[in-house]
Amino acid sequence: MTTVITVTNQKGGVGKTTTAVNLSYYLSKLGKKTLLIDFDPQGNATSGLGVDKQALQLTMADVAMEQATLDQIVIATKYNNFFLAPTIPDLANTEVQLAQAERRFSRLKQAIEASTGAYDVVVIDSPPSLSLLTVNGLVAANYVLLPVQAEFYALEGLGQLLETMKLIRKGMNPTLELLGVLPTMMDSRTTLSGQVHEEIKKHFPGKVFAAVIPRNIRLAEAPSHGLPIGAYDRFSKGARAYKAFTKEVINRVGL
Repeated sequence: MTTVITVTNQKGGVGKTTTAVNLSYYLSKLGKKTLLIDFDPQGNATSGLGVDKQALQLTMADVAMEQATLDQIVIATKYNNFFLAPTIPDLANTEVQLAQAERRFSRLKQAIEASTGAYDVVVIDSPPSLSLLTVNGLVAANYVLLPVQAEFYALEGLGQLLETMKLIRKGMNPTLELLGVLPTMMDSRTTLSGQVHEEIKKHFPGKVFAAVIPRNIRLAEAPSHGLPIGAYDRFSKGARAYKAFTKEVINRVGL
């Protein structure tokens, strides 16, 4: 059985792609065959792994339009057990075409189910919006992972996302579960970070990961070198935090 985890938050800049890339990297390091699906038209997970978007023949845009299978577009990264389904900005145009298409909410789910890749885990990086692509990610997933930035507006808009999850559970994916909430960009030197952390725990009792992702310059630098944090600076605070977080994910999911 493949475990499918969608990383989502309709608010941008919360460390969503950083989380998707580094969770996938550490899952693969811990021996899990992992596929990262870049389903965000910005394609940051693709470029953050050093992939040249110009050189791509087939991407997730082709999969969404059923012009290619997932197996046809997947590329092996330079790390053992770590595979990527890349994307380019064309995926934004695809979303417009999808709006009128049949089975428009379940294209991603069907593509994953038809794959012969035998992955232990599929991680989906969703767009920072409640779009048709995000809904596809929620319909395809067993679990939702919610990165939440430790800042004043952190919890704004989450109600809408949780409402969407409820609707999807009712109609299209009754087993969808919230895997947990990951506090990101924590700055232990500020009172605000601590207050927001407490607030997040109040809103999501029992669901907040013990590991928190700190504000860390090495984490910010790694994507510009096309590397996950563990390959860029494995002794940095950010790397240690993502490694600890990944072990928690494995325990929660029972991998």
